[in-house]
Amino acid sequence: MLLLVGIAGSPAFTGWAGTQTDPESAAAFYVRLLAWPAWRLDADGQAGGLFAADLRAVLVVVFAVGLLYLLPAAQVARVPGSVSQFFSGWAAYVLAAGLAAVLAALLGPTPSLLGALQDASTGAGYGFLTGWIIGTASLGGRA
Repeated sequence: MLLLVGIAGSPAFTGWAGTQTDPESAAAFYVRLLAWPAWRLDADGQAGGLFAADLRAVLVVVFAVGLLYLLPAAQVARVPGSVSQFFSGWAAYVLAAGLAAVLAALLGPTPSLLGALQDASTGAGYGFLTGWIIGTASLGGRA
């Protein structure tokens, strides 16, 4: 997940996805969605500084690691096999992205409950559509 957020959230990837993809295609939608947990190298004058600009990307990684560690412990033990590991990893990423979006909105420079709820929807959508990557990566591991 660190690679997913690190590469797809990088300034180079997000810039390319925003300018070089056709906004009317499904592939472009998915590429732009991959760039959702964008991070920056400078704050670009954003209120709260660099930490506020990168909070969502940091929280997605931290929550995903935590949930991948905690979530499957009780569930996978009852249902052994690759399918449960896959869905456990996928679910952990959906929850991590939704939680990261909520906390980033509430701890960001302009906190609002409406913004947190809207961001939670976007984050959970991101986790749902990209979580299969984490689910696949978690096969054979603890998650």
